[in-house]
Amino acid sequence: MKKLILASAVSALFAAPATALAQAKAPAAPTLDKVLEASGISVSGYIDAMYTHSDKDQAAFSTRVFDAENNSFALRQFGLQVAKQPKEGFGGLVNITVGKDAQVIHSFPELVSNGGSGLTAGGPMFDVTQAFLQYSSGPLTVMAGKFVTLQGSEVIWTPTNVNASHSILFGAIPFTHTGVRATWVVSDTVSLIAGVNNGWDQLTDSNKAKTAELGVTLNPIKPLMITVSDYYGKETVPFATPGAADGKRNSFNVVASYTIIDPLTIGAEILSVSQDIPGAGGATTKAKYNGAALYVSYMFMPKLRGVLRGESFDDKNGFHFAPAAFPTSDTKYKEVTATVSFLASDSFEARAEVRRDQANNAVFSDSTGAPSKNMTSAALQGIYKF
Repeated sequence: MKKLILASAVSALFAAPATALAQAKAPAAPTLDKVLEASGISVSGYIDAMYTHSDKDQAAFSTRVFDAENNSFALRQFGLQVAKQPKEGFGGLVNITVGKDAQVIHSFPELVSNGGSGLTAGGPMFDVTQAFLQYSSGPLTVMAGKFVTLQGSEVIWTPTNVNASHSILFGAIPFTHTGVRATWVVSDTVSLIAGVNNGWDQLTDSNKAKTAELGVTLNPIKPLMITVSDYYGKETVPFATPGAADGKRNSFNVVASYTIIDPLTIGAEILSVSQDIPGAGGATTKAKYNGAALYVSYMFMPKLRGVLRGESFDDKNGFHFAPAAFPTSDTKYKEVTATVSFLASDSFEARAEVRRDQANNAVFSDSTGAPSKNMTSAALQGIYKF
């Protein structure tokens, strides 16, 4: 009996530490998200894949900015953004774009235009879309480097948009600027923006002059957001012969968004662009285009959204779209787009879209070359966000 009690005591003595070790959990290794969060660095991105079908030959002419394929699948964009933007002190942001759309948004001297539609004839499928340093102190933030434009309802970062295709107006404004920009937060409802840059989509300036940018964002009431912006500076005249003098360009843009009720939001945009075209003997002519767009977005249920977009675009003398093809025509465009989105989860969204473009001149053409005043297209888009 004594031996049994002694053996039990010895077993309990050795078992106690083993039990304690088994019950003690090893500290969990921090995940990458936690490490980045602790360091103040944010990482986000997306994959945008799309199928587009058109009843006209978009290789001949298109009002599109990105999705100008006739019948094709495409990796539109892989976007990645790494940023550290503290409320006080120094920070920065880098945003890269890989895919078909990267060929379009390349800045000068890499941009290769096909003559006005905003498409490219080639170029790499990789673009450093944004890369800038910033310094924040109180209400003031100053950034220097390459950054996206102030103008437009739609952006390059496709998950932010509500339609699969981009508007005509999106292709009639700059994509990015390289320079310096300062933002002053006057109050909770007003922010002022001013900057100086190389111009429209220019890493290095094509002339000695600089382009000035001014902007203001207004949030007078919670459901209403208004952005007014203007760019003014000397820019290369589109379609000009090599060596031709540059002219002053002004781009004025107003964007507004209003949430009427929780599921219903409307948006509107107005754009007016003019450019001086130097001629022989010091004479100067003025070319211009203008347009307007309206968006209506409604959440039918938490995972289902419907969007209607309508816009008009007045291209004076074909200034924006191929004046060589339409040298004396004021071509007016209209387009209506219907998009249905299924928000399967926080990380995945599927979109189906039908779009109708129309013009008062026969600028479109079918596969046989027969001219037409309209083009109808359909698209399927999948976006994975991380």
